[in-house]
Amino acid sequence: MNFNKHSNLEGQHAFLGASKYHWINYSEEKVADAYAKFLATQRGTMLHAFAAQCILLGQKLPRSQKTLNMYVNDAIGFKMTPEQILYYSPNCFGTADAISFRNNMLRIHDLKTGEAATHMEQLMVYAALFCLEYHVKPSEIEMELRIYQYDQVLFHNPTVADILPIMDKIVTFDRVINKIREEEG
Repeated sequence: MNFNKHSNLEGQHAFLGASKYHWINYSEEKVADAYAKFLATQRGTMLHAFAAQCILLGQKLPRSQKTLNMYVNDAIGFKMTPEQILYYSPNCFGTADAISFRNNMLRIHDLKTGEAATHMEQLMVYAALFCLEYHVKPSEIEMELRIYQYDQVLFHNPTVADILPIMDKIVTFDRVINKIREEEG
């Protein structure tokens, strides 16, 4: 038997693929809803890439109360770096949408393009990762975290009491995972 070659599809996954087989139990309405969410995720990825390019190029968007415009313009105004990976270990890292650290002020902004509920904890993890990677004590800096969603901006100024326990958990849980890896390897 000579199987058909589909080299153009290697490494890709179909929406109705075998590895995500749960769709076989969906109704037509549920598959339509799931596909709409899939398209929204793709759109969000494209919007993040667009925003990052605008920030890198210093290309402000028309001033308005639109989520994307406020996010891009604020990131440019604060001279932020878009899509910055923050790394503690292979077990714990993440990509901040926009970040800057200047004059002892850490700013982290997050662009939310979907309908999912937002959680400031995500940005606090980024702040903890920043402090761990760059050996910065959260007690010696100021922090401002922002989430841009629904044409609004949510602000949070975390304290040492917010960030230090997350840093401790990252270090502890990383140690636990590494111990398991050593025992398995």
